[in-house]
Amino acid sequence: MATANKNLSNYDKSTLPNAKDFRFGIVVSEWNDHITNGLYNGAEAALLDCGALPENIISWNVPGSFELVYGAQRMIVTQEVDVVIAIGCVIKGETMHFEFVCEGVTQGIKDLNVQTDVPVIFCLLTDNNEQQSIDRSGGIHGNKGTEAAIAAIKMADLRRKTM
Repeated sequence: MATANKNLSNYDKSTLPNAKDFRFGIVVSEWNDHITNGLYNGAEAALLDCGALPENIISWNVPGSFELVYGAQRMIVTQEVDVVIAIGCVIKGETMHFEFVCEGVTQGIKDLNVQTDVPVIFCLLTDNNEQQSIDRSGGIHGNKGTEAAIAAIKMADLRRKTM
């Protein structure tokens, strides 16, 4: 398992660009909100810790993970953000729904990254059970939201350097 020996919340702030001049969008799925709220909290805390201004963090909720793509696209078009973090959680069940949602969100976020000049960070937990999601949203493996925030800072910086 990729995260078995890695804490997702570890980062070295001294190696990162200061986030104070970037505008961050965060789109959060309400489905499995006991998980996505933890991911959001980790992302927001890391952004603030790295210098982001609270007024430059825009967050929207969408009903489920499948709606993350539309929410991210609308945020790009309407909010003048430097980067968007798409936060969701899909837990495998007994039907094919898991595969369809995960594939759709993955392809949708990939499409936004290719079709727009605003990076969209993939923070979608796709776990086999609820405990795996808990472990990655502030549990024993840290917080994937924190990891997504660090990626967002790096990608916002790359975007700015290449415009």
